Amino acid sequence: MTLLGVGLLVILALLVLMLALPGRAGAAPRRDHGLTIAATPQQITAGQGVLIYGQLFGPNAANQRVWLFHRVDPAARFTPVGVTHTNGAGFYEFVRNPGVVISNRSWFVRSARGAHSRTVHEWVSATVTFAASTATAMTGQPVSFTGTVAPVRRHQLVLLQQQDSVSGNGWQTIASGYTNGASAFTIVHRFRSAGSYTLRALFPRDARNLAGASASLSLAVQQQQRPSFTITGSAPEVADGQSVTIGGTLYAAGSTTVTQSGVAVTLYGRQPSGPFRALASTTTGTTGGYAFTQTPAHNMVYYVATASARRVRTAALYVGVEDVVSAALSSNAVAVGKRVELTGTVVPSHGGHAVYLQEQNTAGQWLTVGVGFLGRQSRFALAFTPGQVGTVSLRVQITGGPWNIGGVSAPLQLMVSGVTPAASLPPAP
Repeated sequence: MTLLGVGLLVILALLVLMLALPGRAGAAPRRDHGLTIAATPQQITAGQGVLIYGQLFGPNAANQRVWLFHRVDPAARFTPVGVTHTNGAGFYEFVRNPGVVISNRSWFVRSARGAHSRTVHEWVSATVTFAASTATAMTGQPVSFTGTVAPVRRHQLVLLQQQDSVSGNGWQTIASGYTNGASAFTIVHRFRSAGSYTLRALFPRDARNLAGASASLSLAVQQQQRPSFTITGSAPEVADGQSVTIGGTLYAAGSTTVTQSGVAVTLYGRQPSGPFRALASTTTGTTGGYAFTQTPAHNMVYYVATASARRVRTAALYVGVEDVVSAALSSNAVAVGKRVELTGTVVPSHGGHAVYLQEQNTAGQWLTVGVGFLGRQSRFALAFTPGQVGTVSLRVQITGGPWNIGGVSAPLQLMVSGVTPAASLPPAP
């Protein structure tokens, strides 16, 4: 053999050896069936913990080194990020702690014997915080909505959306803004029409993350008052089953100081659809004031009118009614990777309506980590799989819409300790 031929064979052998080394970065290898892998949860919000596990098969599978590789979108190559050993049955586990997995990525594992797994993909939603400068506003009043996007997104689009469907999962974009250099945003919007609004902020999907939506909030927008015949509510929102007091003052025509007493007035109201109906009547007191007590089951629009021939009426008053959400955990203590269920009901009944499972992060913000729908008798069942050790706070939210403004359950505390043995988890492909 010529010297050139020997040199080519040496180079080829070196290339093969380099590709076989577990610590070598590169593209994902072709899988074989001697090493499995799974990740749970397989879709998370940025910063949640993740458990990666699987099994090495064949003789001498115990106490073998296994390397974990990842490729973070939009990178082209894989790099090693961890190493562990299999147990006596060939099982292995990796825990990616909170704050580590913040963008979409792919994983595979390789053993010291050269076996390699399939590649699994972890889908990661951006996290979005959201707050309003006020919980009530008048038509035409500017309202500021602020928040942040994580991981950091500078000078990127954020959408302000309104929930507009009976099922609770229809969102219409009504305004937009951009993040600044610190990944924070401010969107200012004026509402032309009075009513109860359910709002959220949405960061659209990009190359590194799935779309991220904030927890929703409600905003009550009222009409401008008629100075000579006022109307107010004791609260802009009440929970289902609670009462609201509607009151105001009747003044002489064109006056805001001279009151009218002993005048018959009637309260009218309607639900989100249908005509106004007379609900109750009274007379104004010595100072021109009146008051009515109502216990609405759904969002209501009220006004008060005089019963005289020269009929006058107030502006419309919008009162939102919160849903009452009850939730319970199937277990209050589990290990990492073990699924629990949150079950409960929503009152009043909203069969088919979307409900959202939310987890509280270390900053105290509630982030949506799952979604489901109400079934018969307005019941729900949502699954949650913890990917990290510690105390996890969970709650269930139903978003508002035409009939009610939504609501949240009381927070539930889940104690997560240790790691579920891989042998007791669903088999990894």
